Amino acid sequence: MPRSDDDRPGAATPGEEYLDEVLAVVERVPSGRATTYGIVADAVAEVLGRGGPRQVGQVMARAGSGVPWWRVVNAAGSPPARHLDRALAELRAEGCPLTRDGRRVDLRRAVWFPDE
Repeated sequence: MPRSDDDRPGAATPGEEYLDEVLAVVERVPSGRATTYGIVADAVAEVLGRGGPRQVGQVMARAGSGVPWWRVVNAAGSPPARHLDRALAELRAEGCPLTRDGRRVDLRRAVWFPDE
């Protein structure tokens, strides 16, 4: 049986390909800005044709410290609950606009889209 490109040694699995694409989008989010799981999912879907916000969240939960994970929030502007204080500290340090109570990103002022 002929081998497809995905069967060749060293080829990325579909999961690795998705992970790589999510991280590539997240790495482009500028300092002081934020994006949402849904926006990242839409950008990845344009390239790979699959995935959604929950899958992006799964990737981000496994992301290493070399990725600016704190710049990805939910649709209400909230960082991950498990890392809320650390994420908010990182966002404040970058000058990202937050809501008056300082607990969420003010997405109207801070949102970043991959096509910018």
